[in-house]
Amino acid sequence: MNREEIKTILPHREPMLLIDEAVNNGDGTATARYTVRGDEFFLQGHFPNNPIVPGVIQCEMMAQSACMLFAEELAKEGTLAVYTGIDKVRFRKMVRPGDTVRIDVKPLRSCPPLYAVHAELRVGDALCTSGDLSFAITKQ
Repeated sequence: MNREEIKTILPHREPMLLIDEAVNNGDGTATARYTVRGDEFFLQGHFPNNPIVPGVIQCEMMAQSACMLFAEELAKEGTLAVYTGIDKVRFRKMVRPGDTVRIDVKPLRSCPPLYAVHAELRVGDALCTSGDLSFAITKQ
């Protein structure tokens, strides 16, 4: 999926749409990518002359990627995925302008409308961020 196709699933729009492309891998997992351009709003003050993607933004990238696992449900009008928890998140390597991140997500638990996933964010082969995220699929 490209950004326009992703917008049919996610309600996020610029500047908060934080994945450029996504694919359901066919084995129950999903993979997304985002290239950090350097002009994003969250880099303006984090940090001057030393821009680093904030951890909370990396978590949001993982959450948006996780929504690809629920694409069929989220494509229904009036549905929205909202965070219910963030657990075991670890930051191992900084993400900087020019980096293309790959986010891999896999389901952990499903008890609709509640879902839990494990997500890993990498630059190249280096694991930058990982954690378990939980969501509720709600009506808007």
